[in-house]
Amino acid sequence: MPQITVDYSAPLADAFDRAAFAREVHARTVEIAAARPPACTTQFRRTEDTVVGPDAEGHAIVHVSVGLLAGRTEETKARLAEAVLEALRAHVRPVEGLVLHASAEIRDLDASYRKDETAS
Repeated sequence: MPQITVDYSAPLADAFDRAAFAREVHARTVEIAAARPPACTTQFRRTEDTVVGPDAEGHAIVHVSVGLLAGRTEETKARLAEAVLEALRAHVRPVEGLVLHASAEIRDLDASYRKDETAS
């Protein structure tokens, strides 16, 4: 915990400094939501197709989902969502001809959530 998943449009691959973004979001999650640094995990998923409204061209999307163990206030979640959007603005360079649609969602992990770490 936290489990951070980032879906991003393929045309952003070279414009998105994913490692720097993850480091910043991890730091902000520790600061804002009292997460432990080694518990922060981020997974990036590149999506090939993006459609916004009726348009399949000229748009790119980045959506960040942060799953936290229950107990954070709505204010804390909102502050973290704003911090995630700030980090996106800092780590995704503009791409000519694309409108970037960025969003963030901070949610509670289900009570059934479990984590296992196995070293090989």
